[in-house]
Amino acid sequence: MEIIVAPTPESAASVAAQAVLAGLPAGKDPVLGLATGSSPLGLYAELAAAVADGRADFSAAKGFALDEYVGLPATHPESYRQVLVREVCEVIGLPVDGLNVPDGTGATLAELEAGAAAYDAAIAAAGGIDVQILGIGANGHVGFNEPASSLSSRTRVKRLAARTRRDNARFFASESEVPTHCITQGLGTVMDARRLVLIATGEAKANAVGAAVEGPLSASCPASILQWHANAIVVLDEAAAASLQNREYYDDAARGLPLNAV
Repeated sequence: MEIIVAPTPESAASVAAQAVLAGLPAGKDPVLGLATGSSPLGLYAELAAAVADGRADFSAAKGFALDEYVGLPATHPESYRQVLVREVCEVIGLPVDGLNVPDGTGATLAELEAGAAAYDAAIAAAGGIDVQILGIGANGHVGFNEPASSLSSRTRVKRLAARTRRDNARFFASESEVPTHCITQGLGTVMDARRLVLIATGEAKANAVGAAVEGPLSASCPASILQWHANAIVVLDEAAAASLQNREYYDDAARGLPLNAV
């Protein structure tokens, strides 16, 4: 795992985008794992800049969302399908028909579970994810893998933690409108990606980042699973890095780091 600390959120976005681009395969259309939330927005803007100047082309790419709410129709403005259409497809040029999102519209648990299994199968049929973009929740979740999630879990139905629902209430008229359940890629599904790029910015993420990077590998901090991946890159701004104890080493290790070789 490589930890790179950039001075500002904007420079962190630039470094994270470089890490994504360096992980894209040569000679084939890329398959991206897509995170929502505020942390990756700058990264997506940097990818759009790479498209504009000819360094990248996502016009034939496939994208797989990390998660989706249960109970929201696909047309709801806060469904993750619609969020990714706005924040990724329309920004980097990934075709909407290449965007895959877990199906949270099943009427029964059996239907939701069948849709979750089909989602893992669709990722496999696409050849697997080349680069999975990740954020981190204040409680250490990645995707919607809340604390106590199995470290080998697959795409499945999960109940959202109360803190996660409070954090996401800003996107809805009230907290009561935030769905209570989701379909999320499991940690085992995330770990199947060939490269992981996690971006975190802001003081509110510092404790979760410290637990994920320097704490024990534990279901109590789902993001700590990145310690077990052979090609994981964590990009932080100064505020998100504030609780790291081994910062001097990370800075030394990152000097001159060739991102296409990590």
